[in-house]
Amino acid sequence: MCLFWAALRHLHSGEVVSDRAACRSAFLFSSSAAVATTASPYRVPETVNGERARRYCLPMAAGFRLRVNGVERRIAAPAARSLLSVLRDELDLTGSKYGCGQAACGACTVLLDREAVRSCITKLGTVGERKVTTIEGLETAGALHPLQQAFLDHGAMQCGYCTSGMIMAGVGLLAENPDPSEAEVREGLEGNVCRCGTYPRIIAAVRQAAAALRGQTR
Repeated sequence: MCLFWAALRHLHSGEVVSDRAACRSAFLFSSSAAVATTASPYRVPETVNGERARRYCLPMAAGFRLRVNGVERRIAAPAARSLLSVLRDELDLTGSKYGCGQAACGACTVLLDREAVRSCITKLGTVGERKVTTIEGLETAGALHPLQQAFLDHGAMQCGYCTSGMIMAGVGLLAENPDPSEAEVREGLEGNVCRCGTYPRIIAAVRQAAAALRGQTR
């Protein structure tokens, strides 16, 4: 009974709470209602603040416009949802991988404008007007990005799970530093994990791509 009255007070208060807290309150409300109506002289209201209690278990979806790989996309999703889940589940851009969910492995790396970010912890509502680029958006007119080609040339992948994130982190590094030393490549990709251990090939690929990109800009 005390759980029921606590839930009822919580829902009547009208305070803004997280989806998880709201769901918990609505669950307590609904699961205690049957017992309360027989044991209490008070009638349990069917609505709370004009809305049915079950509404509190629904995520607060909002409309967002994302510029992804040069195309504007409209997304209806909660602002707190991860960019990674939106890319994979809503836009079917599955090149970005879920690895750890804690920004510790780099498999989910994408670019916001020219900055490499971990999309597993990047909230949809924080993207704003920044342009999102995923591994699928690197090729131009059917031609691979120089870093994609360099990964192929050096065989810088084995299982391939880390590859898209590694390439996106490398592209972000080269946007900041067009001519990185081996030490700078190591430092720039430090947060990206390759469990197959192809790091020497990855470093060679990044440096080859750097040289190719410098040649394109001359």
